[in-house]
Amino acid sequence: MSKGIILHKNGGPEVLTWEDVTIGKPGPGQVLLRQTAIGLNFIDVYHRTGLYPVTLPGSIGSEAAGVIEEVGEGVTDLKIGQRVAYAGGPPGAYVEKRLMPANRLVPLPDGIDDKVAASIMLQGMTTEYLLERTYSVKKGDTILLHAAAGGVGLLGVQWAKSLGAIVIGTVGNAAKAELAKAHGADHVIDYSQEDFVAKVKEITGGKLLPVVYDSVGKDTFLKSLDCLAPRGLMVLFGNSSGPAPDFNPGILAANGSLFLTRPSLAAYTATTEELRHSASRLFDQVLSGAVKPNIGQTYELSEAAQAHRDLEARKTTGSTVLVA
Repeated sequence: MSKGIILHKNGGPEVLTWEDVTIGKPGPGQVLLRQTAIGLNFIDVYHRTGLYPVTLPGSIGSEAAGVIEEVGEGVTDLKIGQRVAYAGGPPGAYVEKRLMPANRLVPLPDGIDDKVAASIMLQGMTTEYLLERTYSVKKGDTILLHAAAGGVGLLGVQWAKSLGAIVIGTVGNAAKAELAKAHGADHVIDYSQEDFVAKVKEITGGKLLPVVYDSVGKDTFLKSLDCLAPRGLMVLFGNSSGPAPDFNPGILAANGSLFLTRPSLAAYTATTEELRHSASRLFDQVLSGAVKPNIGQTYELSEAAQAHRDLEARKTTGSTVLVA
């Protein structure tokens, strides 16, 4: 019998319970995956609390790595014993074994181990689409990346530097400022101590920015708009401080015909071709050394509730991995 974390109702970390899980045989187009490492992400909190509804009872979690144990009818491009990883798709990663659609899996190259894969798939492919497709960061661009010491933040700083950008990162304390600097951020602003809009104006000489990447939401959204140059792009891709406030779209016009987008990984990896292209770009960045994954902490899968408490208390840095 396999085990996993099951959610029967929405609520705090205490609703995450460690239980037996029955896994069936893979159907057409499916594989049975024995998971070795599962990534923890803030979207897991949204699923747990009900901000983003999931089917109950059920598991949560959006990325993992593991080994294929069985393949269903029609699966020809993957085989038993192959190491694979995934990110996105239906929640349910907090389990030792699960059935997965074969067309949502990415084969892992030899140079990427399971823990690294589980720590970077969602955050790394998010970084890829943000920096290369939502807005194509160019050499010489100055960009603002909020939560620069978080999982996407640390990957984003390194990736943007590899593209030739000047990176301004915001963080919530001095320790996280040092971490962001160590990963290559050119300027780091502790927004618990400084007005980040004023600092951006100072750093850019008043020119402001072509793009802001904001995963914080409520606490930073409106001020982020004030950091953009005319026709700049506001990329809101998370809500770690709560949902962004309602606002009058006229603000976009008043600030210089700004653009606003609320992208998602699902939309940017909707096809198998897009998914594997994004993963390939990520693996290239890691294998070349341009991006160095940072696994800040690991927990046993059965300790998922404590991992959630630490994540919500902002006690974590870099990526977090649950070991199955």
